[in-house]
Amino acid sequence: MWEAFSMLVSIEDSHINAENDFRQHYSSEIKKMSDEQLKDERQRVKQQGMKTPRRRGENIKHEEIDRELVRRYGLKEKKESA
Repeated sequence: MWEAFSMLVSIEDSHINAENDFRQHYSSEIKKMSDEQLKDERQRVKQQGMKTPRRRGENIKHEEIDRELVRRYGLKEKKESA
């Protein structure tokens, strides 16, 4: 019984690690994009999400794009107020 439980926990941990690795890689990739490229990427991810709903990868991409847009907006606001 405990062996099965520990195996499930191990599998869950590997999925979490894979998701975190994917997030970090994708986040670093979108930080390199221009505003126009990021806009195009967001549209592409949105279209892909319509074709294959509920895919975790597409949800992560949406979250990371939103975070990047908020980060860029904050930097732009900070520059304008300075």
